[in-house]
Amino acid sequence: MKKILPIFMLFLCGITYAQTTITGTVVDDSGQPIPGANIIVTGTSTGTVTDFDGNFSLIYAQNPPFSVQASSVGFETVTVEVTSNNQKIDFILNEGTSLDEVVISASRTPERIFESPVTVERFGLKEIKNTASAGFYDGLENLKGVDINTNSLTFKSINTRGFATFANTRFMQLVDGMDNSAPALNFPIGNLVGMNETDVASVELLPGAASALYGANAFNGILFMRSKSPFDFQGISGYHKQGITSQDAGGDNTYRDSGIRAAYKFSNKFAAKVNFGWLKGTDWTADNYNGKPGTGATRESLDYDGINVYGDLVAANINVLAGGTGIVPDVVVSRTGYEERDLTNYNAESIKADWGLYFRPWENDFEIQYVGKFGTGNTIYQGSNRYNINGFSQQQHKIEVKNDNFFVRGYVVSDKAGDSYDMVFTGVNINRAWKSDEQWFGEYINTYVGATLTGATDTQAHAAARAQAESGRFLPGTPEFEAAFNKSINDPDLTTGSKFQDASKYYHSDVNYNFSHLWDVVDIQVGGSYRQYSLNSSGTIYTDFDGPIDYSEYGIYTQLQKEFELNDDMQLKLTGSARYDKSEFFDGFISPRISAGLTVNRNHNIRASVQTGFRNPTTQDLFIGLNAGPRVLVGSAPDNLDRYERTYNINPGGIALGQPATVSQTGRAAYENSFLKSSVDAYLASGNNVNNRDASLLEVGNSDVVKPEKVTSVEVGYRGKLNKVIIDMSVYYNKYQDFISGEVVSAPFYGTAGTDDISVDAISNRDFRDYQTYNNSEADINSYGGSIGLNMKVLGGFDLGGSYTYTKQDFDQAAFPDFITSFNTPEHKTKLSFGNTELFKNFGFNAAWRWSDTYYWQATFGNGQIPAYHVIDAQINYTVPSLKSSFKVGATNLLGDEYFTAIGVGSIGSMYYLSWTINNL
Repeated sequence: MKKILPIFMLFLCGITYAQTTITGTVVDDSGQPIPGANIIVTGTSTGTVTDFDGNFSLIYAQNPPFSVQASSVGFETVTVEVTSNNQKIDFILNEGTSLDEVVISASRTPERIFESPVTVERFGLKEIKNTASAGFYDGLENLKGVDINTNSLTFKSINTRGFATFANTRFMQLVDGMDNSAPALNFPIGNLVGMNETDVASVELLPGAASALYGANAFNGILFMRSKSPFDFQGISGYHKQGITSQDAGGDNTYRDSGIRAAYKFSNKFAAKVNFGWLKGTDWTADNYNGKPGTGATRESLDYDGINVYGDLVAANINVLAGGTGIVPDVVVSRTGYEERDLTNYNAESIKADWGLYFRPWENDFEIQYVGKFGTGNTIYQGSNRYNINGFSQQQHKIEVKNDNFFVRGYVVSDKAGDSYDMVFTGVNINRAWKSDEQWFGEYINTYVGATLTGATDTQAHAAARAQAESGRFLPGTPEFEAAFNKSINDPDLTTGSKFQDASKYYHSDVNYNFSHLWDVVDIQVGGSYRQYSLNSSGTIYTDFDGPIDYSEYGIYTQLQKEFELNDDMQLKLTGSARYDKSEFFDGFISPRISAGLTVNRNHNIRASVQTGFRNPTTQDLFIGLNAGPRVLVGSAPDNLDRYERTYNINPGGIALGQPATVSQTGRAAYENSFLKSSVDAYLASGNNVNNRDASLLEVGNSDVVKPEKVTSVEVGYRGKLNKVIIDMSVYYNKYQDFISGEVVSAPFYGTAGTDDISVDAISNRDFRDYQTYNNSEADINSYGGSIGLNMKVLGGFDLGGSYTYTKQDFDQAAFPDFITSFNTPEHKTKLSFGNTELFKNFGFNAAWRWSDTYYWQATFGNGQIPAYHVIDAQINYTVPSLKSSFKVGATNLLGDEYFTAIGVGSIGSMYYLSWTINNL
């Protein structure tokens, strides 16, 4: 023991001695402190960040000499050698360019954005602090080539390069490596369950196909959000934004958004953090009372079906209901609906929290972490119908082990629908609670006949018929209306209610290893992923009425990267990657990518890539079984076709032909016994009765079941610096194979489509059901485009940036009128920004302008033209170093010209706000 103790004490002294403390400051070339600058020991992951005043302190478990570097977004990196303990280093960083920024997404390894083999857009701390938008997520819309479709105040859908709906299943969103998609919906609900602004370290956006590294869902783009590590960013920070939203339809309403972050490093081994955020406002009121596009109906029309009026989709041909009597005209009449504002309170709210425990057992880059996230809120989602997402919640739990060369992570994502409901069916079932469809149409027909027999004109007879049928209607605000409303939104049976339920989840695991530290010949990465879905909507979304539906998919990939020094002024980087993905329902598929980047004189980089993307059909493509009113959505998984089954009443004309009074039909009819919906409409419009209609217009539908979708993408780009101008430009061409989308068909209740006259009689008698099927396009679908971005310093210290994006679809819609591609993207987009982070001491400003060309919106809720619009956002900010605070006054849509990005959503008004951010590095 006497011998061991001195040795042990000597060992402890050695450890104590091998500790080097470094302190100092980081300032820019004008002497202003740079908060949040990274200080790191060269060649290691040991480091820290500067505080609000630019100060830092770093302890490194090694004796000098070694090197330390300081870096910050927008500044050139500086490296200094440490030669003694307690050395004080004052870094002075000169302003750099965006080309110096480091990204990870393009190759799953850190590299300068200048050398990235594919197009990457980055939104760092500087951009977050200076965005003219109300929040960092909204500010992404000012990135080159990015589109944001606004569903509601708290639900915005990001997309790149076309083919976008609010259910944007072609675009992936990752938060610290976790997929942010809602399990029930298969796509992220904006930032409703995402990140707080004070915890965002960086945002990277990779447009186009990225399946070779990120799997089947990274098909049309991927967004990476990375949070701040509590080892590097400590302390308490927070923000509060207070303002109003202003809209013609909704008036002026209070808006508030608050967040707080607390992080503490207990030692070099253990750190923790927690975040909390709360946003509350009033959503944009949707008040488009035009008839659904393509119907030509007005509010005075007998068959009026308003865009934001619900309940009026219940319609019938009164001549058919009357058994073909000559007195009753051959016209369609719809029930009177309720305006959307009568069926929702437009409460927009987001409450989210996350927490993390981080353990570094050897005080180096090896880290074990647990991260939990929870979010809940209210928003409006538009799919086939308009949905009030009330109390929706989602949570994620992740365990990850990693260092600089590998990571292994596993996480679970689960959601609950809360008190969410379908506003369309709410309107339908309030009407039915007051008076059944049979009674309403019966009163209408009888009154019309009586009025006609007493000499009334057709117009007078219809007016009298509607007045009688409407007698006793539940009016908004009355106790009868409120009772029927509450009953409907708490009833999950769509024949009587409108509530939808869900408790779906998925389990996901990822692994990646980078071998580049083991040899210098070539950088090699390998990895893989596995996902298990568990759908559990109790039959309200999926056909899981008899229990959860489980299925899985997996993928493996590899990447090789090699740099070649061609000469002193020219370097070539080659990257090749490939991924194999397999779903249990489909054959496996390999997605390769080859790219090359040529750097000339360190200021010019030319890049080119060829890659393929691969997308498995989503959970909805496979297992949905949802009555959306005008049509039923039926997924095409082999065992799903017979899971959706309903019983329908036969009209008098069919009964007269000897058909039974009711018939049972499954979703299989949509895929095996149907006509194209467009041909049915053409047939019914070709004459006023069965004797003078042209049956040759009917075209068999019989959609094929869905299979995986593929894309081949070719891209060429250039990044460079010409004098003071930074240029980033690219062009691309995408060729899609087996493009997945929907097709609308009509399945007759009797007869066999295309082989007998009985099926034609069924169509004539309106004895059919419309379905939206999920299948693949037989036609070639291509898209192409390009973008250019310019950034420069002007007038001494002002930042001026701009971009132009061109996007075009190549598809013969006329030849395939029933196939919906949902390109939904303007052909031309232009964006400009102008600002100065230091107009004078501690004062800055920024303004952003964007213009979008007119485009055609195509979706299951409704199709139509979206007018061109332009928007100006602006802010001024002032920093008070003594309070470690910054204040911002801003406005979005400053000119107040309201616009909308999709058919059926509320027009977007203006927002005016004041924000206070404290101690946010």
